[in-house]
Amino acid sequence: MRTNPISRLTSKAQTTIPREVRQKLSLEPGDTIVYEIEDDAVRLRKQAPLDLSYLRAVQTTLSEWESPEDAAAYDDL
Repeated sequence: MRTNPISRLTSKAQTTIPREVRQKLSLEPGDTIVYEIEDDAVRLRKQAPLDLSYLRAVQTTLSEWESPEDAAAYDDL
């Protein structure tokens, strides 16, 4: 019978992700992990890297909201 991987939480709320999980998610040092919380369950997954060229391209389409009027209306939010 196969058991689920486990790890222990330290007094500083840190844990080591078990090797089996790291391998399954292809985790490497420096990767970002996302915790998806739903009711009383949490799913752990590797965050996909940001596509900076896509984000820069999209940013140019958002200039319509950069007016002084918009700043005055929304800066306090």
